[in-house]
Amino acid sequence: MFDAFTDPEQRYRMRYVDLTVNPELRQIFVQRAKLIRTMRAYLDELGLLEVETPILQPIHGGAAARPFTTHHNTLDMTLYLRIANELYLKRLIVAGFDGVYEFAKMFRNEGMDRTHNPEFTALEFYVAYKDYNWMMGVTEQMLGRVARALSPDGQSMVQAGEHTIDFAGPYTRLTMFDAIRKYTGLNVETATEHELRTYCREQHIEIDASMGKAKLIDEIFGEKVEDHLIQPTFLIDYPVEMSPLTKKHRSKPGLVERFELFVNGKEVANAYSELNDPVDQRERFEDQLRLAARGDEEAMAMDDDFIRALEYGMPPTAGIGFGIDRITMLFTGQSSIQEVLFFPQMRPERPDTE
Repeated sequence: MFDAFTDPEQRYRMRYVDLTVNPELRQIFVQRAKLIRTMRAYLDELGLLEVETPILQPIHGGAAARPFTTHHNTLDMTLYLRIANELYLKRLIVAGFDGVYEFAKMFRNEGMDRTHNPEFTALEFYVAYKDYNWMMGVTEQMLGRVARALSPDGQSMVQAGEHTIDFAGPYTRLTMFDAIRKYTGLNVETATEHELRTYCREQHIEIDASMGKAKLIDEIFGEKVEDHLIQPTFLIDYPVEMSPLTKKHRSKPGLVERFELFVNGKEVANAYSELNDPVDQRERFEDQLRLAARGDEEAMAMDDDFIRALEYGMPPTAGIGFGIDRITMLFTGQSSIQEVLFFPQMRPERPDTE
């Protein structure tokens, strides 16, 4: 009679044992594969082209994150493991493709917890002549299809812990400012950076001197609002400072046409009406450089070649990125990202001291 193999650290470290003695867990990965196949089939039906973009990049762009750094000996240059594939996919829109998508491995040199692994899988896709309103409808359709494909009875309802999540649209739409005001009473639209810092200190929200107003708003949202967004919710219309790659809002000064999708208190997708003005884009990158000078390690770098691509002309475009691991957690009822990765990153084994 064998002892149950249940210690999480040993299970994740020794998957070959875990999935042998706990064969029921294999179904998580069967469902993950089915989820990806369903998404791919939907995007193919839309007429999008599946592509591949570089993992090793000379500039860490497309997201606000700290990169992994390496060195190419022959070229004698620093390279980065990609934190996002966004800027390369947009180059392909410039090149004349009307819609492209990629299931891609991303790498971010950040903390690890129940929803973060330094290596993760994302789906990003970009479609010319569309905007973020169109993308919200597509997101509802695709996730509704995934829910029905993975459900044993073909329903759009998914059980996530104590919550029953309904992926049938339409989803709630709530602006960033309204969401923070609803759950904190704070008007971040008119608040100064000093007032936001004071609020964070009073609420024991961890901040540092490198954070500008956008980062402070993001920290307040993460600490005070996210956990309330259980049913699928589009959080829309972000401050321009929070979104350096997003087109300015067509009717709301100071805002951009962006949404994030939150489900069960976690962000699972991020989408924009893409910024295609090269002059505006350069100014946004310069703002990011100023943040980097203040010590923000997640600020974006200047990408002159991407700006040059925009100068050749990118049509109005909608783009979105999905966290495949987090979506898999939702659809398989798991509370830890390690449960949906065959081989999650682990700390080094401690030597046997016996």
